[in-house]
Amino acid sequence: MKPIQIITIILVTLTFLTTILLYNSLPEQLTTHWNQEGQPDKTLPKPIGAFLTPLILIAAILLLYLVPKIDPLKNNLKKFRKHYDIFILFLTIFLILIQAITLTWNLNYKISINLVVPIITALFIYYAGILIKNSKRNWFIGIRTPWTLSNDKVWDKTSQLGGKLFKILAFIILISLFFQNYMVYFILIPILAIVIYLWIYSYLEFKKL
Repeated sequence: MKPIQIITIILVTLTFLTTILLYNSLPEQLTTHWNQEGQPDKTLPKPIGAFLTPLILIAAILLLYLVPKIDPLKNNLKKFRKHYDIFILFLTIFLILIQAITLTWNLNYKISINLVVPIITALFIYYAGILIKNSKRNWFIGIRTPWTLSNDKVWDKTSQLGGKLFKILAFIILISLFFQNYMVYFILIPILAIVIYLWIYSYLEFKKL
């Protein structure tokens, strides 16, 4: 087992243990969602709300570690496996921080959701850009359009551009901290624009060939 995988397992284990230790101190209804203004708008019963994120985390990790074994282009995935494993670690840390936010809020430590969540989201998106930039043609990870999946050159060119755009998106999310009433638009509109642009770009690059 790789050191990075051991670190991931340790972090997940500590998250579960911390949740169990704090369980009795949590209210019967846990706040699990906040609106655009950073105010709570959804709750879940304690048994579900306390362990939902850790269970999602375990499911995501198992799925991501399964991908290299079942991808028909697994040899290509091996070429960027280092970046892939680091991405899994980033996802693990991201979801652990979401769990930490949930626990601290429900223990009456009211942190600023509209400050913390965009920052950790931006960091996660930025590393996603690094992963995309270094990815090689495969069926699960990266910018997968009919044209990128059909040609290595189109995949590589689209991935290089996509990696840059995702890094820019991370900075846009940080800028949204200064326009919190419009934060959702700072996220959704750029994501939609990037998806459409890369779809068209990959088609045009394929047509050139």
